[in-house]
Amino acid sequence: MMKQSAASTENPFKVPSLAEQERMIEAVLFASSEPLSKLQIEMRMSHGCDIAEALVLLRKRYEGRGVHLVKAGDGWAFRTAPDLGFLMQKEQVEVRKLSRAGVETLAIIAYHQPVTRAEIEEIRGVSVSSGTIDILMELEWIRLGRRRMTPGRPVTFVVTREFLDHFGLESVRDLPGIKELRDAGLLDNRLPHDAEDNENRRKIL
Repeated sequence: MMKQSAASTENPFKVPSLAEQERMIEAVLFASSEPLSKLQIEMRMSHGCDIAEALVLLRKRYEGRGVHLVKAGDGWAFRTAPDLGFLMQKEQVEVRKLSRAGVETLAIIAYHQPVTRAEIEEIRGVSVSSGTIDILMELEWIRLGRRRMTPGRPVTFVVTREFLDHFGLESVRDLPGIKELRDAGLLDNRLPHDAEDNENRRKIL
């Protein structure tokens, strides 16, 4: 009778160690061009892996490094450390190309989502051009949300995972205060004041 090799007698259903799971997730994320959700990662891993725990350990291991493991919405990705962002000149140029109307429209959608075009125009006090919406859609920073159950069933707009990833945010809860944006000159003073902002923000959290 032929002897079985060690490889053939090895349990094919054995769950990899946490250290090995970290390595596997690290490889998957580095190879991906976009953030991956926990479910997407799980689909590439062995059955029984503790994805949540491995991500926590991997994230901790990259603290203080040139790249960090970050969460953007429901996705995970490796990104340049925030204090080294000045090295990403291409990204800085892309942000500067956005017009004031684009910045204001994007901010309104982020803080008031889901929001309709009419509501954006009401907040800004001026009409929103199709070009502004098109640019934000092309950048994949906003997308169409659910239609409102009101006459005409208007579409709403919400920010995307790509928006959160680009600006280094885990969720909309990490957005700076509107007062901070206004003080920085990114928002027009016509936008709602702080008390109203806080009330609107609580509705989306």
